[in-house]
This record gives sequence, C-alpha cells and structure tokens, in this order.
Amino acid sequence: MAFETSKDVLDWYEKQDRTLSKEFIDGLPWHTVKDTPIDEKFVPVLLYMRDVEVLTDMYHRELQRTPTGRDPVIAKFMERWGVEEITHGQVINRFLNEAGYETPDDWQSQTHLNVTKTYHTYTYLMTMLTNLLGSRFTGTHMAFGAIHEMSTAQAYRRMKELANHPVLSIILEGIIREEAAHTHFYWSVAKLELQKSTTAQKIARKVIETFYVPVGQGSLAKSRAEYSVAMLFSGEGGVETIDRTVTQRASQLPGLDGLTRVKTKSGGICSKFRPKLAAASALVLSINLYAAV
Repeated sequence: MAFETSKDVLDWYEKQDRTLSKEFIDGLPWHTVKDTPIDEKFVPVLLYMRDVEVLTDMYHRELQRTPTGRDPVIAKFMERWGVEEITHGQVINRFLNEAGYETPDDWQSQTHLNVTKTYHTYTYLMTMLTNLLGSRFTGTHMAFGAIHEMSTAQAYRRMKELANHPVLSIILEGIIREEAAHTHFYWSVAKLELQKSTTAQKIARKVIETFYVPVGQGSLAKSRAEYSVAMLFSGEGGVETIDRTVTQRASQLPGLDGLTRVKTKSGGICSKFRPKLAAASALVLSINLYAAV
C-alpha cells in the first residue's frame, strides 16, 4: 500500500480496529491460565516485555520535546499508540499474575523508578541534538521506531511458538496484530521522510548503525535485554528470522540498503548467551528483574 503523505498513513491507521479491546480482554479464559504451566525460563522475558510496553508513556513524553513529536500527524498517532502499548503491558502482567507469578500493585511506577540514570542523560543529549537538526531527524525517529516495532512483533511471535501456552497465545496474537499496525505507520512515514533528502538518509543510517540496541535496552538493564533476545532467538532459525523480517525490511527504506546492525547485534547476543542457556534455570535466578544497570 503506497501513501503520498503522512496524513494518508494516519487516516489508514485510524481505520484499524483495536484488537485488545475491553471486550477482548474480559472475554479471555483467565480461569484456565493455571491449567497449563508456563516454563519458568520465559517469565523474565515476559516481565521484560511488560516493562518495555509500560514505559511507552516515557518515550512519548520524550518525543513530544522534539520536532518529530510536535508534528501534528505523528502526535495524533502517538496518542493512540501510547494507550495500546501500555495495554499490552498490563495484559501481560495480568497473565503472569493468573499464572501464579504475583507482582506488586505499584509495578508500573516501580518500572519507571528503575529506569537507568544513564538513559535519562542520553535522552537529554539526544533531544538537544534532534532539536538542532529539526525535521531532518524525523526520518531517523520513524525508521528507528519501525525497527523496534518489527523486532517486538517477532519477539512476540517467537514467544507464542516457544511457550505454546493456549491463553498466552491468544493474548500474543492480539498484541501482534496491533504491533503490525504500528509497524506499518512507522515504516510508511519513515519512507516518506527519508525520501525528502539524502541528508536525512545519512543521519538515519549513521544513528542506526551506531546506536541500535534491542528495544528497551538502556531504559532497562542490559542483562535483561540480552537474556530476552537470547532466550527467544538463539534457537534454530532465530537470528535468520530477525534478518529476514527486520533487517531486510528496514533495508528497503531509502538510504538504508545493506543495513546490518540489527542482525549483527542480535547474532552477537545469541552467540554470547547460547552456552549458558543449557543451564537456563540457573541463569533465570541470576537475572535481577529490577536492576538499574
């Protein structure tokens, strides 16, 4: 589907029905969650996914301080995007509770409190830079967003396949549908923005090749991000899936042909952790779920 303007993309997005509606969530067979135990090794991954999703309001506030976030079309998209992403986190948290992994009532505020100080410093400097570059940085924001949304969707797909839990699979399928709509918005607007100038393309390529890390790393502990990537993608075909569905698609954006950073970063993490995954239960115990560094 080709779009001529970002407003066309927004119009398309706003026509997409929500999947995780109140009716959908209330209608889930929550009472059957405990009937199928979930492997303990996936619990840290689900907690990481949950925390990344509920930090969306922080990312939203950060973007609002930049020319990208002040763009009326992107701002309108992000209003709904933010609500949907936080809902994803809340539903994952409820699943964990129903599965017997209780979380504190203030888990959302605790997640925000444990965002690293380094991340806040980095964000402050990046906001200064983006304001200096102005709208030329919008393509970078959108391309980065597309990559994160694509990789997130693939993570949910792998979790669905590997965990094979009947209720979790329904939840994840609903989340994947909404993430697909987010991806299409980001990717389509990135394409329109990057087409505008070779300068925008060069900025996007440089930033992605230099700074890309798995979604959530930086705001959350590196150890949690790496454990999640390795647990989901170190198995057969995992890194190849990332390459095919994320790296190669991102490479289709103007100026990003031959992009390698996403595959290289994911592959490096999987290689590092693969020997440890044979002792996954011990590794689970070593992960500090609320570590700040």
